[in-house]
Formats: sequence, C-alpha cells, structure tokens
Amino acid sequence: MDQLALQDRLTALADRHHVVGAGLAVAVGDDTAVAASGVLNLRTGAPATADSVFQIGSITKIWTTTLAMQLVDEGLLDLDAPLVTYLPDFRVLDEETTASVTARHLLNHTSGIAGDFFPYTGRGDDNLSRFVTEMADLAASHPLGATMSYSNAGFSLLGRLVEVLRGATWDEVLREHLLDPLGLDAAGTLPEEALLWGAAVGHIGGEVTPQWGLPRCIGPAGLIHARAADLLAFARLHLADGVTATGRRLLSADSAAAMRRAEVAIPEPWTSGSHVGLGWMLFDWGTPVYGHDGSTLGQHAFLRIVPGPVPVVVALLTTGGDAEQLYQDLFTELLADHANVTVPPPPRPPAEPLPATSADIAGSYDRPSMACVVEDRADGAVLIARPSGVVATSLGTDQLEGPLVPFGPDAFLTRFPGRPGWLPVVFYRLADGTRYVHVSGLATARKEP
Repeated sequence: MDQLALQDRLTALADRHHVVGAGLAVAVGDDTAVAASGVLNLRTGAPATADSVFQIGSITKIWTTTLAMQLVDEGLLDLDAPLVTYLPDFRVLDEETTASVTARHLLNHTSGIAGDFFPYTGRGDDNLSRFVTEMADLAASHPLGATMSYSNAGFSLLGRLVEVLRGATWDEVLREHLLDPLGLDAAGTLPEEALLWGAAVGHIGGEVTPQWGLPRCIGPAGLIHARAADLLAFARLHLADGVTATGRRLLSADSAAAMRRAEVAIPEPWTSGSHVGLGWMLFDWGTPVYGHDGSTLGQHAFLRIVPGPVPVVVALLTTGGDAEQLYQDLFTELLADHANVTVPPPPRPPAEPLPATSADIAGSYDRPSMACVVEDRADGAVLIARPSGVVATSLGTDQLEGPLVPFGPDAFLTRFPGRPGWLPVVFYRLADGTRYVHVSGLATARKEP
C-alpha cells in the first residue's frame, strides 16, 4: 500500500466533506497503512495524528460480545439460558421478557428491550448495577424474539452480566481480557484515560459538542475510545478465529465463527447490513463482509472486514462534518482496490416516481428518546421525528421533518433539511398484525387508537 497516497486521499475527501478530524487504518494481509487528517478540536486546533484516539461508539458492542463469548468458552455462560439465571434481580415491564430473555436475544438484537434508554446512573463502579435497576419501568419495543430492533440498553445489560460473572467492572474485564492481551495501551473507556492521549472531541454543525461522552452506563454499548490502528488489531483477532498476533488464544474458533453466522434478518437492509450475527453486522456485498458502525456525540466510526486468503480491514474514525459520505467514498475506493468488493451506493429515490405501496402507515410511533409521526398530506406522506435527551443532543435538534418518497414495497426514503443523504424507512406488520416502522436499525410499534 502507498502510505502517502492514502494520506493524500483521506485529506482531500475529509476536506470535501467538511470532516473536522479523522483517523484511518487499512490492513491488507499483514501490511498496514495509517493516515490522519484535520484537527481534534476546533477550539484548540490540536492536529489529528495516527496516535489520536476517537470514540468508536457502537463498535464497542463487538468487544462486549467477545467478552461474553469468552464466558461461553469457559462454561460460565449459556447463551440460551434465561438471563434471570445469572441476574435474578433483573426485570422489565414485560413479564415474558423478564422471565425468558437470553444473552442470545441481547447479542442479536431480538430482545425487544427498548434501545435508546440513556439514564444517568452516576460515574461510580455501580453504574451498570444501577442501570439494571432503572430498567424495571422500561416497556418492550416488541414481543420477545418477534423482530430485530437495535438495543443499546440490551448491551448495557450484557455488560452487567459480564460484571457479575467475572466479579469485576466491565471496564476492568475489558482491560484484562482484551485490551492488555492485544497490547492496546491507548484504548480505554473513561475520559481521564483518553486525556493521556490526543483525544478527539465531537463536533456538530461546526461547533464542539456540549459534552464529551455518553453516560458511563452506556459503556458496554458504546464508550470505548481507540486509535484506528487499534481496531485493526481487534479485527485481526477475529480473522484469526480468536488468536492474537503473538499467538495467544483469547476466543475459541467456534465462538469466533458463531459471531459471524447470520442469526436474524434486518427489516431495513440498506443502512447497517442485511443480517445480524452475534454482535457483528453482516453485509451482502457479493462476498462475505462483516463489521459495525458507531456514533456518539459528534463522532462517527466505521469498521469493515473482508475475510479471505488476503483479508482486508478498513477502520475510519471521525469527528464532525459529513462522516457518512466520507465513509462511502473512502470505503468504495479502498475495498474495490484491495478486496475487489463493490460497496453498494447509498439508496436514492427512483428516477421515475413510484406509487405508494401502503396507505396504512399514518400515525404515531413512539419509543424512549424518539417520537415519530407519519402524516398524510396533499403532496404525500411526511415523517416528523422528535428526538429527546441524548439522542437530541447527538443530532443537534429536537425536531426533524422530511417527505416519505416511495422506494419499494412498504419502503420509503426520507431526507431531512440540511442533512445529506437519504434515510430508508420500512413499514411492516408482525404476526399479531401490529404495524411497525423500522428506521435507523430500530423497530417501533404504531400507537393504536
């Protein structure tokens, strides 16, 4: 790989898409190239370097999944045993979910536990224990196992399970069982650790975000910070079916393979992959590709892995600007050049307008941190989204409105003013007839009169 060419391309594309700062790492077999562009903080002008740490957001979920699968390897966890077997104090409002939800449901996002639940439970080591207590009044987003709906709360719950079975905090278990064995000194979970390195801050609309990170209880779902190259080391662990570069086995080959095996289809397959494995998102790009994305407050991260005789890994960490378009341009070029993989273009409305395929979509679809309304208007249906709490902070607004443009059977695209790209929106019914909308990975039921 041409390191200078990679640096030049990252710089040019980051400038084009107004990305404030970025770190990029590419692995082709045993070869590695890294690059960085821009600054970590518009207030200070501190430059981004290959050793800068960024928040990797929900890519953290794969690390938490790996910790859980290590417990499976040691016979300490049965993925299909009810969670209350290990966490007898766990409960949510839905009695069936409380009694029957398993670690597998959490790992493949079919638990029905509402996803964007971000209570503040303090900075202490009891933050996840208190988080589980707060879940007692949390309603189900769907019946257990009925569909896929992305759940941050489910992974915080999984982190608590790791704590109980290991007898240590999730942060400590992560350090002992993954970060230290992989030699990742710069990676961590707490802001005081990030301060020891050049740490990116989030940017929204060209301004520094009002806070650096999410509440500590979201740790197992999205609080790891790391260098782009650190993600390559983690990806190589999985490409080697659980063996580090030094030859130490951290995960069984069976568990590594199980994580990459399709568990459930994603109702909206254009944004985050076509299927979910155990933790990993799986992409149907003509050859097996797996990975995950992550978003925090003004920071976005992307990881894609193409296995094969000469495996290819690309990791991109960003702050500010149009990170999605930077990802699209960079990964399209890099995976075509090094893996002969064609990254699908983002969905766009068809050249010839399509008739709406379903008239029965109007109504309110509410979940924690997001209320959505679909309205039928003279010029077509519109989607009104009203985020709250941390979600509103991350989006920089408490209301978004966009048209619903027919895209396929019960599928639409919307685009919100001032935001690039089209967002897929899928409407469907569960077996009991309940109308759902699936957008940004989450399933939300319509409120019936």
